[in-house]
Amino acid sequence: MDEARSNHTVYNINYHFVWCPKYRHSVLDEIEQSLETSFREVCDEYNYEILSLHISPDHVHLFISAHPKHSPSEIVRKIRSITAREMWQQHEHLLENYFWGGGFWEESYYIGTAGEVSSQTIEQYIERTDSMETLLSLKSVR
Repeated sequence: MDEARSNHTVYNINYHFVWCPKYRHSVLDEIEQSLETSFREVCDEYNYEILSLHISPDHVHLFISAHPKHSPSEIVRKIRSITAREMWQQHEHLLENYFWGGGFWEESYYIGTAGEVSSQTIEQYIERTDSMETLLSLKSVR
C-alpha cells in the first residue's frame, strides 16, 4: 500500500472495522448485495477508500483508508448510520421480523489500525473469512 496524498498531507492510515447487526441476527446474507452497494456509495461520498470488504451473515469486516482529518469514530458512525437507514428503506418488510425494537447495528464494534505489513495480513484474513467464524465476539466487548 502506498501513501495517499492531499494538498498538505501525505498519509497511510488504515482501519479495520468489525461490527454485527443487532442481536447478532444472521440476516446480512439476505441483503448482501444492497448492503455492499450502500457501503461503497457511503465510502465514495466521504472519500474513504475500501481496501477490503467482507459481509458475513452475522458480521461485517471493513478495511479502509481515510484521510487523517476523519476520526475513526466519525467514520464508523457515518457508515453505520447511513447504511442502516438505507437498509430499512430497502428491506423494511424483511428487517421488521428481526429487529422489532428498531435499529440495525449493534452499538459495539471493533476497530484496529494497521501499518504496511499488517495491512496485507488483514486483507488476506478478510479475503479468507468466508468459511471462518469471526475473531471476536462483540458481546464480550460490552
